[in-house]
Amino acid sequence: MKKLLLIFALFLSVSMVYAEPAKKEKEVTELSEEEKAKLEAMKTRFEEIKAMDFSDMTREERKEIREELKEMKEISRRGNGGIFISTGAIIIILLLIIIL
Repeated sequence: MKKLLLIFALFLSVSMVYAEPAKKEKEVTELSEEEKAKLEAMKTRFEEIKAMDFSDMTREERKEIREELKEMKEISRRGNGGIFISTGAIIIILLLIIIL
């Protein structure tokens, strides 16, 4: 009986979640000159790395480039901001709230 109630609550909670229309426009924020220069430098460095021949490099050099790309990726993620939660995570959170 308890399982039936949990399943019923799950279906009700999922059926009440509606997607927001995609017609909303985000506010566009202008980048400062310093941020534009950093972005352009990152783009050019990325293109340089993309054009490199990795077969002639040592393991340490490739590792340094990989770390540099990870840092660039981290910087780009920090700039976007926001929290993203998957649907599965939301369902698990709801189940935990209901059970506890």
